This record gives sequence, C-alpha cells and structure tokens, in this order.
Amino acid sequence: MAVMIILSGAASAAAATTTTTASLDLNVKSAILMDSATGQVLYENNSDEALPPASMTKMMTEYLVFKAIQDGKLSWDQTITVQENASLQIGSRVFLAEGDKHTVEELYKAMAIGSANDATVQLAESVAGSEEAFAKLMNDTAAQLGMTKTHFINSTGLDRADMPEAYRPTSIEGETVMSARDSAILAYHILKDYPEFLEYSKIQSFKFRERDKDEVVNYNWMLESNKNVTNFKKFAYPGVDGLKTGHTTNAGNCFTGTALQNGTRLIAVVMGVPGGMNDGKRFLETAKLFDYGFNQFEKKTILDAKATVPEHETLKVKKGASKKVEVVTATDITILVPKGSEVTPTVTEVTPVSDPLVAPVKSGDKVGTVTYTYKDPATQDDKTVTVDLVAADDVKKAGWFKLLLRAIGDFFSSLFNGIVDLF
Repeated sequence: MAVMIILSGAASAAAATTTTTASLDLNVKSAILMDSATGQVLYENNSDEALPPASMTKMMTEYLVFKAIQDGKLSWDQTITVQENASLQIGSRVFLAEGDKHTVEELYKAMAIGSANDATVQLAESVAGSEEAFAKLMNDTAAQLGMTKTHFINSTGLDRADMPEAYRPTSIEGETVMSARDSAILAYHILKDYPEFLEYSKIQSFKFRERDKDEVVNYNWMLESNKNVTNFKKFAYPGVDGLKTGHTTNAGNCFTGTALQNGTRLIAVVMGVPGGMNDGKRFLETAKLFDYGFNQFEKKTILDAKATVPEHETLKVKKGASKKVEVVTATDITILVPKGSEVTPTVTEVTPVSDPLVAPVKSGDKVGTVTYTYKDPATQDDKTVTVDLVAADDVKKAGWFKLLLRAIGDFFSSLFNGIVDLF
C-alpha cells in the first residue's frame, strides 16, 4: 500500500529539483513529473505558475462525472437530451444538436477520447443543472484536492470569448487557469479514485454514431497502441494509456500524460509548448520527461512493512493479560530514487491512539502512528511520511482476579516507593 509523500514546510510549494530545464532540453512554459503511486515529484520547472490549460480542464469534468456516477446521480446507460448550450459549442466537438439523445457513456467517450466540447458541456449540465453551477463545483473540488493555482470558469477550457455568449458565467470572473503541479495532482486523483478512467482514455478511436462516416480519433498520439499507426508511431510511447491533451491559441499546446512500465506509473505534464496543434511537439517534450523518470529512477523500499520502531518496540496496555504489546509498521515506504542512491528515514514522532492502550487488543489493530522524515535524493527537499502502527500480537483482557492482584501489587509497590522516598 502506497503512502502519499508530503513535502515539509516552505519547501512544499515551489521546491526546485536538481535537474534543470536545460539538462532535459525542454521547450515548455512549465512541466512536472510525478510518481502516480505516491505523488512524489521527480522533476519540475515553473510548475506553480497558473497558465491556460485548454482542454486539460476536462480532466476535472471527467473526475466529477465519475463521482456523480459513483454517488448515484448519473448512470452510464442513462439517456441525456442535448440542450442549447451544448449545441452551440465550437472547437472540438461531435456536432450535437439540441434535442439529440445520447447515453452518459456515449457522451463521456466523446469527451475523453475526442475532447468534444459539446459532449463535455452536456455532461456538466447533467451533473449540476448549468455549466456555471458545474464550474463552481469544479472550483470547490479543486480546493478540496489541494489544487492551489487553479481557477475554472467552464467545463471545457475554452476562453470566455469562445463560449456561447448567453452561457458565459456572470458569477465567476476571469479565465480558466491551472498550474502544471495542479494538473498532475488532478491526474493523481483520477488514477487513484477512478482507475477505470483509463479504459476510456486508452481507446484509439470510435464511432460516435453508427451513421458517422469518420471515427472520433484520440488526440493522445502517445498511446502505446499507436506504435503501428503510420501517422502516430513516431510519438507512441511504451506504457502510455492516458490522460488529456489541450490546445488553444492562448494556452499553446499542453498535455497531461501517464505511462506504466515495470510496475511504475508516472504522470507527466507539459504546458505552453510552442508550435502548431498538429506537429506533435508536446508529445516529444513529454517523452523526455518519461525517459528521465523511467531511465534514471528506481523503486526502493526505505522502510519495510511489519518493521519495529527502535526504542518504541512496544506500547503500554492497561487491563490486559500483558502490560504491553509489540507493535510494527502497517505498511512500507517505497519511493523512487535516482539509481544508486541511498535514503535513510529518521523517526520524529510516535503517537499511540491512547496512552496507555486498553485491552483487549487484537493482532493487526491500529494502535498508533509513526512519523518519519528523510531527505529526497532527487530534490534535496525534506519529506515527511506518517505510517500506521499495528499490534503484532493479541492482548486479551485480564480476568477480574488478575486485575485485583495487579492492583494490590501496584498499591504496595507505590506505598513502598513512597516510604523509601522519605529517607
């Protein structure tokens, strides 16, 4: 079980890595590389600047539609009637007309694969009643997820001027912006909370309607499945199965990608890549990040599960057959480190759930937490990780007679000690 890596103190927001933009030769406004299992940042450049994310905005819509389905507000086979706002959308779309009827899943595929603005808006309205209300939900959710450099005005990422005039938000100011770090955080939560999203994002193409002459083609040219597709094979990358592209004139070319290799899944974000929408440069820049992560790092367990904590091997227990219980860590701490690096965590705090614990205690029960700090070898930032402590054995509740004898013994012991202290 992975634990979320937390940066300590002021270093958390804008920590600079030891790898510079020059060393990766990235041509971007901002970028970040993250381990999807823990949220550990392996590389970042200008990752906290709020920039136009274009259609990467749709990741939040995708997240919230999944949540609405989980909460029972929508279902995949539910039929939705298209409203005016969706029918008026420009840019990437599947040409929905007002009154058309499609299932939630059909609209979701159009959004996740073809980045369809009209399908996205219709799903947003189906969740919240209006796109403006949905944008407020997006902002509330962003705050809950720890996305501190994000502001949404709509579900699509379109600039305000490109929205249908009658449906531009009046209670939300500005334009949509999101930092590379926030985009990676959002991707982290999509993969963590709704991993089945990848079943949609990895689809190469599909027909939205049976009568359609052409298929909707996935804008993510990095999909590993494109390795045999003539136009895309130069961009296809091993293990890539998501997540979301973005392009507008103001945003330039953006991409949040994820790739899985040998049990390690990485999230890479590039924003503001210059060039045309169809030149594929954003995918070449993303490949540099993936190459760095997969080639230069390895997984290392710096704390084993079921390990004892030095000087805290046991915790006190009252009313038990034993006065103490052996405790061990519930999970390991596994991180990505530059190949050949060593990391040694230091115990900073042990906190029992109560002091003392109260019998009965069962093996495997959570009895406390232990907090470790260590120096990240990639960034030299101080990291803090808290792991649960669990009981290694059962401690049954003592019988009344044993408790009575123990109380008598404790009484005379304290009485004797009190007399000794008089002399």
